[in-house]
Amino acid sequence: MTDALQVYVSIGSNVRPVRNIRASLAALRREFGELQVSPVYRSRAIGFDGEDFINLVVGFRSELSVVELADLLRQLESDQGRVRNEGKFSARTLDLDILLYGDRCIRQGRLEIPRDEITRYAFVLRPLAELAPDAVHPQLQRSYRELWQEFDDTDQAMQRIDLDQAVDESY
Repeated sequence: MTDALQVYVSIGSNVRPVRNIRASLAALRREFGELQVSPVYRSRAIGFDGEDFINLVVGFRSELSVVELADLLRQLESDQGRVRNEGKFSARTLDLDILLYGDRCIRQGRLEIPRDEITRYAFVLRPLAELAPDAVHPQLQRSYRELWQEFDDTDQAMQRIDLDQAVDESY
């Protein structure tokens, strides 16, 4: 165990997304208590033809080591039926990625923190910037608000949705 660190995790799904995201939020609350939850967005699948994704970012404090946290998130994905033998760009019942683990920079096995997706994809950066606008990217030394203000999302259209009002698709 380590001292409790502020952690940010991206959540995404395009297979029964409302059900899977609600289940992941419930599991994370059981494990970590109160969560900070960003607005929720619907966006097109990137890198493959598929159903739209629903994405958001959550923040919480954790005393788990980064490896323990990654293993827990991987188990939560499996609990929701995540299949791992498909390509990187494919449909997902649930995708949970550690974006930030305190202010640490980690390159260890499959762990890359901060995730490079933060600065590449609107569906990651926008909810992170809304959740933690004044937090600073540990490598770029710029706030997420600044990074979002300068981000070109022309080709990454998103629609803000209300998860509580959303109807789960049967795809």
